[in-house]
This record gives sequence, structure tokens and C-alpha cells, in this order.
Amino acid sequence: MKQLNSVRDWLFRQVHTRNLVYNTCWEDPRCDRQLLNLQPDSEMVMITSAGCNALDYLLDNPRQINCVDMNPRQNALLELKQVVFQHSDFDQLFQLFGDGRHRQADELYQDTLRQNLSDTSRQYWDDNMDFFNGRGIRKSFYHYSTSGTFAWMANQYLKVRRNVYDQVQQLFSAISMEEQVRLYYQVESKVLNPLTEFFINRHLTLCLVGVPRSQQQLFVEKYEKGAMGFIQECLRKVFTELPIHDNYFYRLYLNGSYSRDCCPSYLEENNFAVLRDRSEHIQTHTNTISGFLEANPNAYSHYVLLDHQDWLAANNRTALEQEWRLILQNSKPGTRILLRSAAHEIDFFPDFVHQHVQFEQEETARTHKEDRVGTYASVYLGIVDEPLPS
Repeated sequence: MKQLNSVRDWLFRQVHTRNLVYNTCWEDPRCDRQLLNLQPDSEMVMITSAGCNALDYLLDNPRQINCVDMNPRQNALLELKQVVFQHSDFDQLFQLFGDGRHRQADELYQDTLRQNLSDTSRQYWDDNMDFFNGRGIRKSFYHYSTSGTFAWMANQYLKVRRNVYDQVQQLFSAISMEEQVRLYYQVESKVLNPLTEFFINRHLTLCLVGVPRSQQQLFVEKYEKGAMGFIQECLRKVFTELPIHDNYFYRLYLNGSYSRDCCPSYLEENNFAVLRDRSEHIQTHTNTISGFLEANPNAYSHYVLLDHQDWLAANNRTALEQEWRLILQNSKPGTRILLRSAAHEIDFFPDFVHQHVQFEQEETARTHKEDRVGTYASVYLGIVDEPLPS
């Protein structure tokens, strides 16, 4: 078993160090912005992911957002979005990142965007701008990357079963919660069937959507159906407790595109000019959180850590403790730290964290119920009482 786990971890590293993993963010920025309470003097440190949420946070006008990611391809994606804001117009932005396809993507890239990218980002998009050209069997940018490949395969599986695909489309068009709940339960057993369960519970499948072995083990321990059980719980929450009309997350993976009236805030036309003017407030850094803080000490006001500490807790407790020490040494009273987990309750915080951080519960619980994605079992908002001395 130890040898098999080593192979699984190797496969996860290969997927995550050689590919663009996330083509869109799967954390609800509407919930984040309520919890973060960003101000004009806010200085953030966050994991880049696909960069969508960093752009959404700009609508609250923080002074600076430092986007940090070990994967330079994630930073290249955010940088491309910034360059489109700075050197193009809304229609071009929406074709690329709303429609997920642009017939003149290569020309736009060569004539306008390429010369404004950093060397690293330019090298990546020189090789991969065809993600946007709408040709081939994958017509959308959102069906590329590892998570996009998973979405494309799921999309093709539904389309082969045309009646089921049509029923899922009806679900997204429901005009009342009663109709939405009824339609969801009509399609659930058809979509989440034994074949789907077998496919979802494979290690390679979960690697594609960014789930490391440590999180997979959490699913196995809690759910009889493993990851499938967790996904079923998430989907029931999203589709039977929350209205679907503004859920752009799942619409994207069903259709391969956003619509003008159901998309992230950064793709709304009335936000374009504001984000164009503020886009330079975002700086990208290819590094770990610890490496960034060692190189850029400051009293930051906000951290957004996503769920990467699940992996640290299972694989490198020393690095987890080092990261928390650096965060608390680079904070100030009132600094807000937002993180999520696949576990229903986190038990891996070092003792010294509880001595310096209070974890808010009321607002966190409320927004967690309103989360339109629903793919995390828990969310934590820590508020620093007193930073650690350097």
C-alpha cells in the first residue's frame, strides 16, 4: 500500500507541475467578499488559482493583491486576463473568457497581448493560445486544462445520453425552487449512477480536478461511496437549497461558456472600466506562500489560502507550521485569514495559531450555506488578535 500511495502522489505531482490545472475559480467570491470586508488600505496575499476571484476582489478596491502560486501556468492565466483589461476592450474579454472562444484569438494575441506579457507567461501562451480558437473537438477554453478536460469528458458523457442532457438543461431553466428540486431529483440517479461512481472514485480523475490523496482519504473515511458520496451531498445542497438562476459555476461546466446575464462579476460589462483602472493593483508571484512571505515581509491585512493546507497537514507538518508562523509574523491585529477544507472540521491548526487567532463562526456559517459551489466541507475565517514577533 505504501508503494501504491507513493505512485499516486507521484501522479498527482506530475499532473499539477506540468499543466494548467484550474481554468476558473471554484470558490464563491460573493461569499468571500462578505467575509473579507476589504478596504481601500487592504493588502492581500492569496493563492492565484485561475485569477477570477482576485479580479472580483478588485471591485472592493483594495490597495494591493499579491497572487501567489507554485504553478506558473496559473499566474500566466491571470496575467493574460490583466493584459486583456489593460490593452483591449470588453467584447474581446468576453469572447475569450465569457464565451471561451475567439475566432481571432491568435491575431489578437500576436498584435496586442503578447508584447505586454512577462517572459514566462509569453512562453506559455505562445504554445497554448489555441485553447481559445474554438476549433477541434474541444470548442471552449473551459474544456482545456486538467479540470477542463474532466469537464469536457463529463459534458460528452451527458450529450451521448441526450434525454438526460436535455433534462439537465431544463433544471438550469427552472423558474421556481419547487420545480428546481423536482427536476434535480429526476436527474440525480441518471447522472450519479454506478458508472459515474466508478469513474469519479479513480485517483486519476480526482487528480484532474485538483484533489490530492490526503483529501481523497477524507472522502473514503466519511462516505460509503467515497468521493461520489461527497459530490452527491454537495450537489444536493447546491441544487435543492439555493436558486440556480445565478449559479454560473455549474452552468459553465455544462455549456463550456458563461452568458452575459450569468457570469462572474469580472465579466460584467459595467465593471470593465473599473477593473481596467485597478488591474495593476494585482501582482503575481510564482512561489509558495512561505517563500513569498520570506521574500516580501509586510503587515498584510488579508490572506486567502483556499484548501492547500489540507495537503500540508497530511504531507508536511513542518511546512504547515512554518507557513502559519510566517503568516502571523506578517500580519497585524485584525488581519483576516480565509481558508477552506475538504474536512468537515479542521484539526490540524498548530497550537500557537489558537493563541493568536480567533475563528469567527456566525458569519462563516451563514455564508457557507449560501455558497453556490458547495465543494468544500468547511470554511474558516481567522481574525488575528496579536501577530507573532518576527
